[in-house]
Amino acid sequence: MADREVDFLLVGGGMAGASCAAELRKQGAEGSILLVGREPEPPYERPPLSKEYLRGDSERAEAYVNEPSWYEENAVELATGKNVMAIDAEGRTAKVQGGEEVAFGQALLATGANVNILRLEGAENEGIHYLRAYGNADAIRADAAGAKRVVLVGGSYIAAEVAASLAEAGADCTMVGLEEVALSRTFGEDAGRFFQEGLEAHGITYVGGESASAFEGDGRVSAVVTESGRGFECDLVVVGAGVKPDVMLAQRAGLEVDDGIVCDSKLRASAPGIYAAGDVCSYESVVHGRRIRVEHWDVSMQQGMHVARNMLGADADYDVVPYFFSDLGDWASLEYVGPAADWDEEIWRGSRATGEFSVWYLKAGKVAGCLSVGRSEDLAEARRLLAEGIDVSGAADWIADADADLSGL
Repeated sequence: MADREVDFLLVGGGMAGASCAAELRKQGAEGSILLVGREPEPPYERPPLSKEYLRGDSERAEAYVNEPSWYEENAVELATGKNVMAIDAEGRTAKVQGGEEVAFGQALLATGANVNILRLEGAENEGIHYLRAYGNADAIRADAAGAKRVVLVGGSYIAAEVAASLAEAGADCTMVGLEEVALSRTFGEDAGRFFQEGLEAHGITYVGGESASAFEGDGRVSAVVTESGRGFECDLVVVGAGVKPDVMLAQRAGLEVDDGIVCDSKLRASAPGIYAAGDVCSYESVVHGRRIRVEHWDVSMQQGMHVARNMLGADADYDVVPYFFSDLGDWASLEYVGPAADWDEEIWRGSRATGEFSVWYLKAGKVAGCLSVGRSEDLAEARRLLAEGIDVSGAADWIADADADLSGL
């Protein structure tokens, strides 16, 4: 016998869980809601951790998804600093840290992702940081105050964003990445070079094609050594080696997992009444015609809201085109729709020289993704063409014309 019962159990105190709770109430749900999050903070947005919060330009409360008072005002029970230890998917019960057993009508698993830890020689040295939560950002900022040389391990979003933030504060930053060109894994080498040149113009050194093999130091890190034998001296290391979805709870519950919690097009997991959203959700995309998993706050928000509506009977496919954004200091803001798994054609629209352009990634004549720097208006058309699967073969000149109206495509 469960200790108590709730109508909606939301597991995960991030963007997806908070957005689901807000949408449930917005749509008129009257049932009881319990949101359980392992962090001590109310649900918050993570993008500021590598940018304005890391630089000290914003406060914690500015990133809260909902005001702390919102939960009580809307009868949403918020249990912070707690884990859901186990779920009985068939019996629809959950064991919460502390021993309480809660029966639920429907559940959302939004357990997010954990950073990939580099278990290398010397990893026990102080001064080696990972970034996922407020506490990590606080530690990096405090450590960076006395650091002159910083090595960022990674060649993608987190490493680039942290490098841009720390360089702005006066640190000498070196990025060491597997990618030959920064950010090229997502955007290709041509667009990657644009961002890499920008990083370098702001005092950041990029070293591509290198993999960290060890950390040197006697109690505190003093250098990063790569597989090729190169050494990069430093006072501080920030590792941005990607994340892996946190599927442990789902796995123990007997749910299907494969690079995340496997979901259908409605974001339903493999057991009735259980959904997934956010970084952990690997879903059948009706837009892409394949299963995808996306790590970004906007996707977490949209999926959390979609789950809420489906919990209330909408029974709709999730058909939102994923959207991403990133800021590199105050000199580059990028937006992207996709994601393109691969492509066979790139079309540039606008001016690379002025930093106002979009890059269109096509696969077999259809839009697979679009990157925008200073041309947000292009994304709406790219999103439409991608969602509708429109063949744009032969329209390269039209797309490339920065002044052309793309609504006729």
